[in-house]
Amino acid sequence: MKPSSAAALALDHLIIAARSLDEGAQFVAETLGVEPVTGGAHARMGTHNRLLGLAGGVYLEVIAIDREAQALASRWFELDTPAMQARLERGPFLAHWAARVGRPKDLGRWQAQYPSRIAPVIAMSRGELTWRLTVPVDGAFPSWQGAGDGIAPTLIQWDTPLTPAQRLPNSGLALRSLKGFHPRANLVREQLAWLGAAHLIDIEDAPNQPPALVAEIETPAGVRVLR
Repeated sequence: MKPSSAAALALDHLIIAARSLDEGAQFVAETLGVEPVTGGAHARMGTHNRLLGLAGGVYLEVIAIDREAQALASRWFELDTPAMQARLERGPFLAHWAARVGRPKDLGRWQAQYPSRIAPVIAMSRGELTWRLTVPVDGAFPSWQGAGDGIAPTLIQWDTPLTPAQRLPNSGLALRSLKGFHPRANLVREQLAWLGAAHLIDIEDAPNQPPALVAEIETPAGVRVLR
């Protein structure tokens, strides 16, 4: 297949999955020394979030199922699956990340050109924010030839001038590195290169362990690790 002609993507945000926002916020506060602030609800997905700004236009999102809301579709990031719910019983974790598609490329048109490479695009809003992002119909993580598992990114394009990272207060934290471990690392690397996102994450072969993400965060107290 013809490779993408997209300009290099940017890292938009990291995603911490949790059983509840309180549990996820406590996990982040204990790990990084700063508690996320209130975000809002995603009515279409039946989820809600809390946010923490990082330096350089990146932010951290804690996301959980909103037990008082009814999802209109399969929830993103596999939150409806028994496997994810069993994993969350062991505690919050760094489950996924999103890469930002900049203008002039249009995410919807790009997806329409390469539907086998890019998941369907849906429109979302929360308060004053509007954006589009890629979500497989069944709510699974994005993948290429069956390899994804949260390591290949969701793609996002903001339709409002300011992203959450630009609106959030300065936390004094910065992303130092993002690493992914996957038993089929070659396929993940291939997809990242095609997307123009290979520079955003280091992918390592992990033949004898489940896929995982690890982020090193610079804090006033030194480097802390999210996993």
